[in-house]
Amino acid sequence: MKLIQTVKRRMGNDGDKKTSTSRTGATSSGGSTSGSGDLAAKSKATTPANSSSNRAATTKPATESSSFATIPKLREAPPQERTDLFRKKMEVCAVVFDFHNDNMQKEKEAKRQTLLEIVEYVNNTRNCFNEALMQDVVSMVGANIFRALQTRNKDPLAFSDPEDDEPSLERAWPHLQIVYEFFLRFVVSNDVDPKIAKRFVDQNFMLKLLELFDSEDPRERDYLKTILHRIYGKFMALRSFIRRAIQHVFFKVIYESETHNGVGELLEILGSIINGFALPLKEEHKDFLIKALIPLHKVKSLASFYQQLSYCMAQYVEKDPRLAYDIITSMLRYWPVSITSKQVLFLNELEETLELTQPPEFHRMQDVLFRRLALCITCPHFQVAERTLFFWNTDYIVKLINANRTELFPIIICALYKNSKQHWNSAVHGLTFNVLKLLMEADPQLFDECSAKHRADEEEEGRREQERARKWQVLQEMHDAKVKAGKPA
Repeated sequence: MKLIQTVKRRMGNDGDKKTSTSRTGATSSGGSTSGSGDLAAKSKATTPANSSSNRAATTKPATESSSFATIPKLREAPPQERTDLFRKKMEVCAVVFDFHNDNMQKEKEAKRQTLLEIVEYVNNTRNCFNEALMQDVVSMVGANIFRALQTRNKDPLAFSDPEDDEPSLERAWPHLQIVYEFFLRFVVSNDVDPKIAKRFVDQNFMLKLLELFDSEDPRERDYLKTILHRIYGKFMALRSFIRRAIQHVFFKVIYESETHNGVGELLEILGSIINGFALPLKEEHKDFLIKALIPLHKVKSLASFYQQLSYCMAQYVEKDPRLAYDIITSMLRYWPVSITSKQVLFLNELEETLELTQPPEFHRMQDVLFRRLALCITCPHFQVAERTLFFWNTDYIVKLINANRTELFPIIICALYKNSKQHWNSAVHGLTFNVLKLLMEADPQLFDECSAKHRADEEEEGRREQERARKWQVLQEMHDAKVKAGKPA
């Protein structure tokens, strides 16, 4: 609605001037429709439809700079002529201007006003997207949005935080925004029959649309996310292809580039798609999880799309709780041992997944899981240790631990006692004693047995250490005696 209000406000300012110009042109030519049609045909002929290399240089010649003004307003034309006029306006809007320089400002503004006009027209007109116009719509949209994306050359050895980097905004956004808005109106329109439109919004079009998700401009990615989601919901025939195409994008991120600006937006769409999966889950959907989604945890830029990925994991576990075993065991294999900030993200997701895990799956992985958690409890980095100890704030996880306390208490108590004696952070100390208190209250007898075993193990370890030191001392004395006697060592 903000866009339409802008349309009315700006067109109201310029309406009187351009109305008089267009009327004068129409009466003097004697045939405004045919004259403007010739100009539109010329402008279309000068625009290479599928040439990305010439896209930036595609501009209107000086003799055609007034073609936008010579075409009358849609609201002023007779109803029977509006369809042809709508097509002509889309044809002239297929001409792309170079926004890397300040040339042709009047033409750029004229195109922007024309784009705003056709957006207002489709909002206020019923049955404006008939089959005859669909090819023109897709051609105009494709000519404007499909392009080589801007890239920034970064030093691969330089450290940079993706969250701190300023995004590179698209210079042509004054036109692109309105084109995306227009295409969104086309996709959601009840006048558009997907059985007919799929001939124009085809697989090739979808592949090009997905490539645009790597744009650095977050405004463009937000529009693309909305449009792709709407296309997925409306075009049933394209659903399987869209899922496979997204999977291939993830494969490229995982195994090739490790950087992609649109992973978060694609995962947002997938979260909604997964939510709509029918039960029981198809093998195809499980393969997507195992092969494309779970390996995204390995990517260095996980922090930029962690929330969306975690949501997708939760959706899968809610659909089929047995998948919690595959997710958690895979995360343990990919554990970022040397990156503490990433460990905190993993621990957050582990807790969320454990809250949805059923006891049978928990029992299958409890040993390997809590050996990793024991290492995290004793981690010198206080955020990792603190986040792990927060697991005992979740009642369901505490219930799972207590139900398997015979196997888990010996693993946990050793790490907790080690923390209580050696960890440097006072907050971690406090949390450690709180967890020890919870374990003692859960089963005092088992707690005492584990404590006694821990003390015995510590004493045994102390004796072994003393024996090791004694042997080294003997070797040192033998070496010194040989040196003193003048014999070679």
